[in-house]
Amino acid sequence: MDAIADFLGQLGRTVLRLALALAAAVFLMSLLVASLVVVAGVSLWSLVTGRKPAPMVLFGRMRERSRQASQGVWRGQAGTARQADVVDVEAREVDDDRSGRQS
Repeated sequence: MDAIADFLGQLGRTVLRLALALAAAVFLMSLLVASLVVVAGVSLWSLVTGRKPAPMVLFGRMRERSRQASQGVWRGQAGTARQADVVDVEAREVDDDRSGRQS
């Protein structure tokens, strides 16, 4: 009688493990299919609008910054900003009191 109970217990554990493995496989496959649908949708949307997808732009910027960091080029170094890009202006204080203004 003990052998039959052990066999049924082992059979139950095996069936449970197979069911959980099957559920995990279905979950992973559905996640893969959903990600492929999203990638296809973003790709089609970028083709329709004519712009690069936002993740591609973000990864391109990160790749460019890592390339600059590996070469030792930083924003504050000379040569990164041209003289024409710098505008020097006089600072003036702006009053926030709007009650004196006439409309």
